[in-house]
Amino acid sequence: MTSLFTQEIRLSKRHEEIVLQRLKSLQQMKIKFGDKNKEKASQIQAAEAAFKRNFSLLKDIEGAEKFLQARVHPFLPPEVVSLETLYWASVEEYIPKWEQFLLGRAPYPIGVENQNEAENEAEVKAQQ
Repeated sequence: MTSLFTQEIRLSKRHEEIVLQRLKSLQQMKIKFGDKNKEKASQIQAAEAAFKRNFSLLKDIEGAEKFLQARVHPFLPPEVVSLETLYWASVEEYIPKWEQFLLGRAPYPIGVENQNEAENEAEVKAQQ
């Protein structure tokens, strides 16, 4: 009977050790997750601050760009504006024809070159 009693005491002590070890582990996990939450919150705060800083810098750069453009080219002649408009319209017209080729998904658009030649011939005939 005494051996059962001593075994019971030993098991009881072992149980207490396990419970204490569990409590320590739970406290460590709580501290660790608390630290991670604090770290994540500080990262979010840093990201928000960086976003605001970058947005402010972008606005400053855009303002400087507008200022410099107005200073360098205050008023472009209407001929230049017209040519620029025509150029960009042409670019936008031919982008779909060249896009797949430039992305490496399609062969060289042969029809585009022939179309340019036809347009040039039409313009020459119209000028004559």
